[in-house]
Amino acid sequence: MSKKEEILRKPDWLKIKLNTNESYTGLKKMMREKNLHTVCEEARCPNIHECWAERRTATFMILGDTCTRACRFCAVKTGLPTELDWQEPERVADSVQLMNLKHVVVTAVARDDLRDGGAAVFAETVRAIRRKNPFTSIEVLPSDMGGKEENLRLLMDAKPDILNHNIETVKRMTPRVRARAKYDRSLEFLRRAKEMQPNIPTKSSLMVGLGETKEEILEVMDDLRENHVDIMTIGQYLQPTKSHLKVEKYYSPDEFKELQQIALSKGFSHCEAGPLVRSSYHADEQVNAAAKHKQMLGEEKAQEA
Repeated sequence: MSKKEEILRKPDWLKIKLNTNESYTGLKKMMREKNLHTVCEEARCPNIHECWAERRTATFMILGDTCTRACRFCAVKTGLPTELDWQEPERVADSVQLMNLKHVVVTAVARDDLRDGGAAVFAETVRAIRRKNPFTSIEVLPSDMGGKEENLRLLMDAKPDILNHNIETVKRMTPRVRARAKYDRSLEFLRRAKEMQPNIPTKSSLMVGLGETKEEILEVMDDLRENHVDIMTIGQYLQPTKSHLKVEKYYSPDEFKELQQIALSKGFSHCEAGPLVRSSYHADEQVNAAAKHKQMLGEEKAQEA
């Protein structure tokens, strides 16, 4: 074994605890019965056992299970998607009700085959969840939907409680890592979302370990803040299969802690950072922490006045 292979052997802090209790198996059964997809399964998320078995939370993936893009970091299958399923929003809403969720995350495959990028189904899913679960907060995690302003407006008019769109990697590496996506277009997408609905928090996620520098990570933070992003998550990239990009570095928990502190110092209302952190990991806690931060800032401004 070469020296580089020894260095890149998965460290102890990335070991995952498996838990297939009744909550896990029951949730898996319900997803199949409702013909629903989750990014937890499709993207091989390392936290699936914790979220399904212990926290009983899941991130629903709508618009099918086939993505029109082939990003070199992602395990979701790619190809020609099936036709739209207009009954899907109601099935998602019913499942949220059965799970009694206080916070739900809805993401989707990229649908570049559709003029609206899937925005109409996304918006209807938000409305369906809200009709049947009025006390559940709703987080949406769309692709850039082609970068078209009208698509984003269609989604934002449904008024989700939080808009999440992932920058994924640093600017230099975007062409290599993200198929068809553009770094500046993602920033514009996040900025427009805030302009359309100033009171809806925005959020973005960054993977590290693909060969980026610390300076480039800090540049991403600055770019997100310049576009008024409120919440940031930072996690370790893990290679899903041998055909995907290789891990160039495993960041230590201490390095993630440092990045978290830097992000907070730059003005993010909340930053979740750690080896196994993913965009929707403990999403309910992220939103609550950001809300408390906003309330605190409001109280401070009131006192100053």
